[in-house]
Amino acid sequence: MAALLDTILPVFLVLGFGYVAVWKGLFTQNGVDGLMSFTQNFAFPCLLFRALATLDLGQDFHLPLLFSFYAGALSGFVVGLLGARLIFGRPWEDSVAIGFVGLFSNSLMLGLPITERAFGPDALSANYAIIALHAPFCYLVGFTTMEAVRGRGGAKLDTLLQVVRSMFRNALVVGIALGLVVNLAGVTIPMILDDALALVARAGLPAALFALGGVLVQYRPEGDLRIIAFICAVSLVMHPAIVWGLGMVTDLDQARFRSAVITAAMAPGVNAYVFANIYGVAKRVAASAVLLGTAVCMLTAWFWLAVLP
Repeated sequence: MAALLDTILPVFLVLGFGYVAVWKGLFTQNGVDGLMSFTQNFAFPCLLFRALATLDLGQDFHLPLLFSFYAGALSGFVVGLLGARLIFGRPWEDSVAIGFVGLFSNSLMLGLPITERAFGPDALSANYAIIALHAPFCYLVGFTTMEAVRGRGGAKLDTLLQVVRSMFRNALVVGIALGLVVNLAGVTIPMILDDALALVARAGLPAALFALGGVLVQYRPEGDLRIIAFICAVSLVMHPAIVWGLGMVTDLDQARFRSAVITAAMAPGVNAYVFANIYGVAKRVAASAVLLGTAVCMLTAWFWLAVLP
C-alpha cells in the first residue's frame, strides 16, 4: 500500500488533474496541445540530451538489458497481432495496428516518473538507454510489418520513407542524437548552459503528465471491449512478465532489472493511437487501449513494484 500511495498515486493524480481540468472546461484543448508541444519539442529533448550526453555508453547501453526489454516488446507485438487476427478475426491491417499497441509502452511520460519516484533519479540510466532506441525500434517494426501486410508496392513504400524521415526529424530523436554526439566527442557542456537545460528539463515530466490527462479526454472507450482487454493484458502483464523472465536468465543487476520491468509494465503510449491513425485502421481499439490501459496501469504498476526485488 505504501508503494501505491508514495510512488504511483502522485503520478496518476497529476494525470487525473489534467483530465478533469479539460473535461470540466477549466483548461482548454488548445492549452493542452500547447503544453504537449512544449514537453515534446523542448522539455523532453533537453532532458534526453542531458541524459545521453553524460551516460556511460559502454556500461549503460547494456546488451542483456536491451535484449530483455525489446524481446519482450517484440513478443507483445507478435502476440497482439496474431491474437487480433486468429482469435478475434480482425483484418491483417487492423491486427498490425493492434499489435503495435502491445509493442509501444509509455516509457517516457509514465516510465520515467514512476521509476524516479520509486528508486530515485540515480536509477534512470537504464531507462534512458531503453528510451534512446524506443521510437526508432517500434516504428521500424510497425511500419515494416504494415507495409509487408499491405504489399502494395512503391506508393506505400514512399509513404513509409516519408514517415521514417519525419520521425528522425522529431525533436525527441534529435535531442537523443545530439546527446550521443556530445558524449562520443567528449565535449563538456558549460555549466551555465547545463543549468538552463536542467531548468527546462525539470518542467517536462509534471507538464507532460498533466497534458497527457488532457489528451486522454479526447478518447472514448468504445469498440470491442474483449480485444481491448486482451491487448491491455498483453501490454500490462505479458510484456513485463517476459522482461522479468529474460532479465533473470541474462542475470541483469538489480537497477537494470527494475528499470526494464517497470518500463515494460507501463500502459500503451499515445503513439500507439498515432500509428493507427496514420494508416486509418483499428483507431477505436488503439484509443480505447491507451485510455483504459493508462487507468488500469495504476494497479498493475503497483503489483510490479510490490514484487520487484
